[in-house]
This record gives sequence, structure tokens and C-alpha cells, in this order.
Amino acid sequence: MFPVSFIIPMLNEQAGIADLLCDLRARYPDAELVVVDGGSSDQSAVRAMPLCDQFLLGDPGRALQMNLGARVATGQYLCFLHADSRPGCSAEKLQLYFQQEPQWGFCRVRLSGKRRVFRLIEWCMNQRSRITRIATGDQMLFMRRQFFLALGGFADIPLMEDVALCKAMRRHSPPLVVSEPVVTSSRRWEEGGVLTTVLRMWALRLAYLLGVSPQRLWHYYYAR
Repeated sequence: MFPVSFIIPMLNEQAGIADLLCDLRARYPDAELVVVDGGSSDQSAVRAMPLCDQFLLGDPGRALQMNLGARVATGQYLCFLHADSRPGCSAEKLQLYFQQEPQWGFCRVRLSGKRRVFRLIEWCMNQRSRITRIATGDQMLFMRRQFFLALGGFADIPLMEDVALCKAMRRHSPPLVVSEPVVTSSRRWEEGGVLTTVLRMWALRLAYLLGVSPQRLWHYYYAR
């Protein structure tokens, strides 16, 4: 059994998936790399297959893809990592964290962009997750495999699957917060505009908090 399994859902990530997998293989040689493709139309699958331990094709949807990866992963700990993110913690330090035997946890986040506004955004994200004990998927959520399976995995919803699972997990135990940040791409802010993207993300979270279904949120913000 692998000590750690990295589960990476992807969709059209040909630009960076090979570099990510090579980096993970070099830095975490004892880890299992599981890639779950949601139907990429580019060269993502071709570039990923030779570089991972298990490559799976699944229905599109991050929750569905991550649940599929978790079912075949053999690691004692499951680390759910976005294809545009890279953990900053070394393999040795990560094992020290896991030796504390946390049920679950997440990392602090650092955005890849160099502009000062990204330092403010990431600071707000880290403070929010520290206070609420709810992290987003780009903070590399991790959990004991048996704990994840006992909770039924990620809810089959198009958005907020990470928030929903964090709410379920925090009812059982507090998270372990890894100090070393995951560096995640700032491309969605750069492509969509910083202010527009921040307002959209906060609107999504507020609407979800007020009871709007993830299906309606997805349709309103992404399918229109």
C-alpha cells in the first residue's frame, strides 16, 4: 500500500499536466499518482498516461472524477490536487504531518501571480479557511482513506463539493492545516478580471450559504 495517493482530476490540461506529474514523481517518489480525466478534447490524456500509476476516464464533473480516483487509490492518505496546483511541502515534511494521524486537513494557498493584489486575495482565502475550517479544492484537501470512504466521498453536485465535504468532516474532527502553501494558478483571476472573479466567487459562496442549490448556481454562472 502506498503511504500517499495524489488524486488529480483534469479536463483539458495539456499545457501543464506532464510538468505537474514529473514534479510530483521527483519530489514524492513513494506516492501513488492517480489521474482522472473527465473527457478532455486536447492532448491531456496522451501526456498524462505514461507519467502516472493509474489513469482513469470518467464522466465530467470534479466530484465524480475525484470519487472515481478515490475508489481505486491505495494510499493511506488521499490528497486531492488540482491539475494547476503544486504542493509546497516536501515528502519528508508531509510524512511528519501524517504521523500526527489527522483525519483530514488542507494546506494554505499561494497564488502564482506576482501582482500585489494576489497577496491580498490569498491572505483572505487563508484567513477564511482558518476561521471557518472550510477549505476549497485548490488547497489540496487530504484525508485518511477510510475516513473519506466512511463519509461517502464528495457529494455528486456540480459546485461546492469541497465545501460540503469540509462541513461534514469538521463535525467529526478539526482539520490539520499544513503551513507550507500549495501554489495554485491565478489564471482564473487573470482571465476573468480580478474584481469580477472575486465578486463572482463570493456571490457563489453567499448564495450557497443561503440555500441556493449547486445545480442552480452552476447553471446561472457557467451554463448561460
